[in-house]
Amino acid sequence: MPQAQPTPSARRTAFDWTGAEARRRAEAGLVRTLRPRPAESDLLDLAGNDYLGLTRHPQVTGAAAEAARRWGAGATGSRLVTGTTRLHTTLEEELAAFCGFEAALVFSSGYTANLAALTALGGPGALIVSDAANHASIVDGCRLARAEAEVVPHADPEAVRKTLEAHEGRRALAVSDSVFSVDGDRAPLEELAAVCRAYGAGLVVDDAHGFGVLGEGGRGALHGAGLAGDEDVVATLTLSKSLGSQGGAVLGPARVIEHLVNAARTFIFDTGLAPAATGAALASLRLIAADPGLAARARAVAGTLHRTLTEAGFVSARPDAAVVSVHAPGPEEALRWAADCREQGLSVGCFRPPSVPDGISRLRLTARADLTDAEIGRAVATIVRTAPAGAR
Repeated sequence: MPQAQPTPSARRTAFDWTGAEARRRAEAGLVRTLRPRPAESDLLDLAGNDYLGLTRHPQVTGAAAEAARRWGAGATGSRLVTGTTRLHTTLEEELAAFCGFEAALVFSSGYTANLAALTALGGPGALIVSDAANHASIVDGCRLARAEAEVVPHADPEAVRKTLEAHEGRRALAVSDSVFSVDGDRAPLEELAAVCRAYGAGLVVDDAHGFGVLGEGGRGALHGAGLAGDEDVVATLTLSKSLGSQGGAVLGPARVIEHLVNAARTFIFDTGLAPAATGAALASLRLIAADPGLAARARAVAGTLHRTLTEAGFVSARPDAAVVSVHAPGPEEALRWAADCREQGLSVGCFRPPSVPDGISRLRLTARADLTDAEIGRAVATIVRTAPAGAR
């Protein structure tokens, strides 16, 4: 006999379950919303990652426009088909030379650069040792690499050593952010490199928050640690922070970059970075090379923000680069604090669960090289004025 069909009132559709998920998020206070911003705003922006204030620099926007006019709006295909322009290869050559590496490869985002490095250098039978505070793109890269991934306590070279020792003889990588995006603290790169070398492991470092801010003239955390260009070190970075553009890159030995061209799926099967973004990143890179003081100014602004906020009674981790965090009493207070700041003309980041573990909700401030002393004072005054009970 034919099966009885459900009545219309009992029929379920494929995505009904999303309603329950939405209710769960709402009850937990974890709803995320998109908030389009206008091209021009009176808000003082300490939430974005434009560390050197270059995203609106006339030479950068002009280079983006000229690249679009000359090369078109899109790359037209993957880098291995039609998506590689002379702009891409020039950016790669100058980026590698500036940061002190043998070669570089540009991707459509920093996220895809991390996925490429970890999946192409990992693989079945390999071991990846990952810091517990690493960025989500590293976490996803570890998951996709089909390697055994071991997560170790934050900024703990001894934990990395013990893990590598327990798997001695296996092909292995250790991976870490150079500067961690929540507290702005710096990884112990020299110690991590020494541990990796003792066990023949490679070191992969995401320098998204260090490049442009750390190292001589902004050449990055690995350059500052004396590790740039070493045969067992690979760097990834984004073009969307200090360079004020969009895209990502992997830097390392030429043989590693050649391997990525042939093995990294997010390179082989992804459309190349748009010419406008490539041209903008190249113009920014040349501005940084011509003005080493930009990196020092970003660090000085971060130091001033940290000093004045701690003097005002807030708990703030000492910034090692351009990220300044301010502890909040809890997730609800952090969210309300950020909203109150916005209402008073200041845009700040807000980190709360599930983006961070329970107990460490905070505001996240971006120290920009182009902030004036008056703007720094205005930002601090707004944070003080809107602080919730228990923040100090």
